[in-house]
Amino acid sequence: MSKILAALAVLSVAAVAAVAVAPAHAQSAAPAAAPGAAPAASCPAILKQSFNRLQDEAPQDLCQYAGKVILVVNTASYCGYTKQYEGLEALYGKYSAKGLVVLGFPSNDFGKQEPGSAKEIADLCYNTYGVKFPMFAKTVVSGSAANPLYANLIKATGKTPAWNFHKYLIDRNGKVVESFPSKVTPEDKQLVGAVEKALGG
Repeated sequence: MSKILAALAVLSVAAVAAVAVAPAHAQSAAPAAAPGAAPAASCPAILKQSFNRLQDEAPQDLCQYAGKVILVVNTASYCGYTKQYEGLEALYGKYSAKGLVVLGFPSNDFGKQEPGSAKEIADLCYNTYGVKFPMFAKTVVSGSAANPLYANLIKATGKTPAWNFHKYLIDRNGKVVESFPSKVTPEDKQLVGAVEKALGG
């Protein structure tokens, strides 16, 4: 009888140990699923789209910029405002570490001032103006054929680009907070102030 009781005691201890260990495994497995779901959940609706990169036409998911302050600019190579590339790059260089990104969208919508190929546009951006901020393939930014990002920017602000180098500012939560016409330069106190406010001071 004592041998039977001893055997039962051993089995009981083993069962308790198994029950105690099981939840620990379940808890450690649970967080593993969370990281994969987080980026999709935290990407604002306005960024849930993809555009081809200017240099090589590789698709770029705009969700990679979620959580950043974003300045969206439609650009052109042969415009009186083309020198704003310098100011945009300086703005990006100054504030990128704090969370600012400038996104450039070349467009031939206004005055046919962006007629060139992707290679020609890229050469001007990178070799003439030293642009390091992300640039995308030539696109339409106005009218009924405006790309989805610009359609949303126009809807959010009620402001359609009237010319090259129109600027939209999106905050870290994906809210479009400002719209600036072409004449407002990257150095303008109004624009810089809005960027700093969106960055949190």
